[in-house]
Amino acid sequence: MSEAVSADALAAADQIIEDFGHHHRDAYFARFSPQATFMFHNVGRRLESREEYEQLWLEWESDGFTVISCTSTNRRIQLVGSVAVFTHDVETVSEVAGERSTSQESETIVLSLTGGTWLGIHEHLSLRTNSAAD
Repeated sequence: MSEAVSADALAAADQIIEDFGHHHRDAYFARFSPQATFMFHNVGRRLESREEYEQLWLEWESDGFTVISCTSTNRRIQLVGSVAVFTHDVETVSEVAGERSTSQESETIVLSLTGGTWLGIHEHLSLRTNSAAD
């Protein structure tokens, strides 16, 4: 695939991060396919659809959850046909019921080019382990 296609896939991943980092919930979820799946280290099961994740997010918000910021580093995008695999390290500042916390995680977002638009089809978030690069 061309450099332009790679740039478009990266721009789609960046927009997901931007929307998440500014707690733009509806825009964030619109960037995922309805059939997308999600795996998070702090959730005891795989979320089988965007709707399932949206419902969980609403529960978190009812507990006072909000995202303050999200910073992406150590970024890589790999293209395989009409699929892009974006990996990065992410630092997220969030707040729950007035208490701020910062998390250091590694994330994979798998995107699929569908009808000319890159949509997330899978997101996997894990705790980041320290390495010599840190």
